[in-house]
Amino acid sequence: MESILKQLPQRAAEKHATHKKFFQKLKKKPPKHLDSLMQELHEEEFQRTDCLACANCCKTTGPLFTDRDIERLSKRFRLKPSQFIEQYLRIDEENDYVLQSVPCPFLGADNFCSVYDVRPKACREFPHTDRKKFQQISNLTLKNVAICPAAFNIVEELRERIS
Repeated sequence: MESILKQLPQRAAEKHATHKKFFQKLKKKPPKHLDSLMQELHEEEFQRTDCLACANCCKTTGPLFTDRDIERLSKRFRLKPSQFIEQYLRIDEENDYVLQSVPCPFLGADNFCSVYDVRPKACREFPHTDRKKFQQISNLTLKNVAICPAAFNIVEELRERIS
């Protein structure tokens, strides 16, 4: 997994223009079966991919925290939401709550998440490759293929099946 993760940013950069062009085409005219195809590709890939062997998303990026996420996590730590925010979060340039630093403070050395059952919505949905109307999140997906080997593989397989 380490060698895959080392090569991933380079591979994603090399494919960036191709992926971007593909997503532009997909956005203009998405196939009728895109949602079901994405669900299928997502499930197939995650049969092969073990997130616990990777956890690159948790090590390199931080999720956005919704008010509900903050409420849930605050309860877990028996903190007031304001205390949780002060201890773990900051406001980014888009006025969203994000982690103060990465890797995620809730990620253990074994790649297990200490707040898995109450993790933020963005973490539960990552890498968003099984989302409905997938063509609408192409900018996010372009970022995620450089972080998540599974997302990269799913996009490559999607290109093969649709092109």
